Amino acid sequence: MNRRTSNADGTPDTDADPHAEQPIRTAGASPEDADAAVVLVHGRGARADGMLQFAREFGRDGIYYVAPQAQRGTWYPNRFLAPIERNQPHLDSALAHLGRAIGEAQSGGLPTDKVILVGFSQGACLVSEFVARDPKRYGGLVLLSGGLIGEEGTEFDHAGDVDGMPFFVGVSDDDPHIPMSRAEETAEVFERLNADVRFDRYEGRGHGIFEEEIEYLEDLVAAVAG
Repeated sequence: MNRRTSNADGTPDTDADPHAEQPIRTAGASPEDADAAVVLVHGRGARADGMLQFAREFGRDGIYYVAPQAQRGTWYPNRFLAPIERNQPHLDSALAHLGRAIGEAQSGGLPTDKVILVGFSQGACLVSEFVARDPKRYGGLVLLSGGLIGEEGTEFDHAGDVDGMPFFVGVSDDDPHIPMSRAEETAEVFERLNADVRFDRYEGRGHGIFEEEIEYLEDLVAAVAG
């Protein structure tokens, strides 16, 4: 049975699709003139505008920056390690909103391999899930403390080929939100999907974004922009 996503008057049913009317913030070059685009996905309790500010730490001219906003700052209500059904319908709605943000990033004609996806924490989990479910060769997939969504013991049987896409995941051994084991599972999935994987394991740094990751983003954006 299909879940209704609009009311009788045609307006979105925000119970079934909670992120449907949330904004997509943009900055940088115009989509028509950009050499590349970066889609930035915030973590729990954060804002799209904060991710656009973060982009200043690694950005350059000629890049179109796109940041979707979650309803009330949260993409899905429970931990990413909860059973999938406990995060519905928010998770499906979040994935659809991320898809709209990627569409905006490509609105000027950029191909997928000129679009970099970057997420932090809950946002990192979301972008990894998006690409694993529909593997394509993006310009890069960067997980700043995140991993694939699903309860412990989930068998990640994603199939496809990302054709050498640069993939980065960074996590600290004492991160209170992202177990190292899930980051390892996520890296293994993307290795099977034929990504060019870099896995940074940090010691004693907690949950955050680290200098090595910013340096990686600088190099990746420069390479994709050409």
